[in-house]
Amino acid sequence: MQELTYHWEGDYLIPDLEAPEAPKIGRFGTLRHKYLRSRHRGIFDGMLLEGSLNPHLEQIDRQANEMMERLTAQMAQAEGVTEALKARDQMAWVRAMNSIKNRAEEIVLNDLIYA
Repeated sequence: MQELTYHWEGDYLIPDLEAPEAPKIGRFGTLRHKYLRSRHRGIFDGMLLEGSLNPHLEQIDRQANEMMERLTAQMAQAEGVTEALKARDQMAWVRAMNSIKNRAEEIVLNDLIYA
């Protein structure tokens, strides 16, 4: 627990408070933050008071990005979406990769963000 210190401003003692450092999160961490704040307010407030919210959001963001990369690579390999296809038919490659990314994102959202 942090000890609170004060300083005088005129006739008043003002607490020396510092805002917590903003988390370094991306899209998935932001989605998790919004989900917890809107759907699980008790958990959100508890984590915020304990100081564990920002590390949680950073961890979720990191895990989600790693999972997206892994799933995208695995699905592309399983479906034969290769650089050869990209060289031969770019539009087919773009369609296939967009489909793969959308499906991978849906898995990440269901397994990590909205769990």
